[in-house]
Amino acid sequence: MEMNATEMRAALFDRYGPPEVLYVGTAPRPVPRSGEVLVRVHAISVNGGELHGRAGKVRLVTGLTRRGFPKRMGLDFTGEVVALGPDPAAPGPRVGDRVWGVLGRTFGSAAEYLAVRPGQLSLVPEGLDLVEAAALPVGTTAITALRDKAELRPGERLLVRGGSGGVGVVAVQLGRALGAHVTALAGARNLDLVRDLGAHEVHDYATTRPADLPRFDVVLDTVGTQHPAYRRLLTPSGRMVAIAFDVDRAASALSYLAASTVYGRRRVRFFSGRPTHRLFADLARYVESGAIRPVVDTVFPLEEIAKAHRALEAGGVRGKIIVRLV
Repeated sequence: MEMNATEMRAALFDRYGPPEVLYVGTAPRPVPRSGEVLVRVHAISVNGGELHGRAGKVRLVTGLTRRGFPKRMGLDFTGEVVALGPDPAAPGPRVGDRVWGVLGRTFGSAAEYLAVRPGQLSLVPEGLDLVEAAALPVGTTAITALRDKAELRPGERLLVRGGSGGVGVVAVQLGRALGAHVTALAGARNLDLVRDLGAHEVHDYATTRPADLPRFDVVLDTVGTQHPAYRRLLTPSGRMVAIAFDVDRAASALSYLAASTVYGRRRVRFFSGRPTHRLFADLARYVESGAIRPVVDTVFPLEEIAKAHRALEAGGVRGKIIVRLV
């Protein structure tokens, strides 16, 4: 693929559809504006929200018509700062810094370069490989869910649904670090992994019904189904944090979540993740202390991003699927 100095490779799609609509094309190389930095992207991870966006299941967000195509992919990233825009923030990132971050509510990190604000990223811990590190930006979601929203306390009982998924593997480790008694649901082939990450109890989600489980002080749901059944497992002062819902039943799911947030002490709490520099700095401290480590399932080159999407859709993923650009 021939490109000039104003272009870059990027993952694109021209219509909503299956993973095969994705391809690697060219896009304008960004130029950092005042206060921004230019990042050479090393790797990204594939997230569930991207699957829905690519398939056209959240068109109120991604667009109802063909206007705006080709569209981009990628939400989080790791990379190296290669340039600063005019009037750089002081103190702030410097050229050569190894960084990680999340774009927020827009896609586009599956590209060779990104122009981002310093508040959207932070320094990657020393000694952590940038490809492995791409499995961890989603950890800011786990921190927000367990520490900030649920206010998980030492000695409390925590249930993590989807304990072997991208957020789940971090949540299991974080729950243990926060002093909770951690129970995790995962697929049968991933139970040993989740146990090794620190879960005190592990159960096969395929053979374990909500009625088979005890009460919990906090339930973290990364799956997005059966919210009422798992909410009933909460203690009288319990909290449930739901970070996923079934997009095919979005209206009913959102209505339930909204009602649960308003009524009763056993509330369901949900949030729209917009990680900050502070959250990434907190994540780095957990990594540096050894409390959290990355779990990588498979690494695909950018040219095989469609395969990466297909692999996540197939389920049973252990940690994160990574797309490498360098």
